[in-house]
Amino acid sequence: MSGDFLPENSIMVGCGAVGLDFLATVAAYPKPDQKIRSTSFKVADDTQGRGILDELQADGVDTSFMVVSKEGTSPFTYIIVDSQTKSRTCIHTPGFPPMKREDLPESSVLSALNGTRIAYFDGRLHETALVLANEAVKMNIPILMDAERLREGLDELLKVTDYVVCAAQFPQAWTEAATIPKALVSMLLKLPKVKFVIVTLGKDGCVMLERSANEVRSTEEEMDVDKLLESLETRKNGSICTRTCISSVISATKLRAEGIGTICGRLYIGTAENIPPSELIDTTGAGDAFTGAILYAICANFATEKMLCFAANVAAAKCRALGARSGLPRCNDPRLATFMQ
Repeated sequence: MSGDFLPENSIMVGCGAVGLDFLATVAAYPKPDQKIRSTSFKVADDTQGRGILDELQADGVDTSFMVVSKEGTSPFTYIIVDSQTKSRTCIHTPGFPPMKREDLPESSVLSALNGTRIAYFDGRLHETALVLANEAVKMNIPILMDAERLREGLDELLKVTDYVVCAAQFPQAWTEAATIPKALVSMLLKLPKVKFVIVTLGKDGCVMLERSANEVRSTEEEMDVDKLLESLETRKNGSICTRTCISSVISATKLRAEGIGTICGRLYIGTAENIPPSELIDTTGAGDAFTGAILYAICANFATEKMLCFAANVAAAKCRALGARSGLPRCNDPRLATFMQ
């Protein structure tokens, strides 16, 4: 989304890895030993021959703080997009040489964070990320963490994080809880600084647990978080909206996770758009598009319900084009008009 439409004081600093995607569309995923031809081949968003830095700069991203190795190779991923199932298979090759903490001087860290509204981490390069995160905490800059899977050093980063967006399997893998709602309660109990956790569920939308700033009366009845989610799912199934957000009615509820504990908060379900098969092209990067929209929404001070619907809208737009970036809507896109008013 174009930076020209960002709210004031909305500089975002990201720390993680960048890479190049090579996308091949096939009629159907090949069987073992089968030789097939791609129906189309694409590099990122039709930027064959252009470098990663050039593409980011063209979209208004300041790349002056990026660490560029004089030798070696940048990360890249071969992506096979199945036209039949609309699924994608990724074969990732990490960059070399790996980044070291000393590659990013302290002066660069402080300069990059100057005037920043929010910092973003993807869990990679944890040693460098933790240095940047600790400085962000000192400067009262909130942090959003994209927790895709268990990684080395992730726990230390999560301790200083304000917002978490995670993949479907992460909450239970990290907490060993039996269900996603229980895992979300466990995460907020283990991470007292975190304001909300969102778990993305692909075509099934997302579930979000938001910590309440207000305490509830000790006499108020506790609600089982699994049963509450079931009731929200029932309300979602009765909704006729293509994109909506459904939450527990009370803003501050005592939510109980059996065997784990109780948190004061609010549970939300965000629905994904039901994209017609004829319009669904590629899901590559849909989760990243969702997370990027959450970052924007935080900077724009969107209400929670608006934030989740906005993120679903952006992710759906991305899925209508090949590649992780080519389908991303600009802020003047008519599909975003209701959110930009």
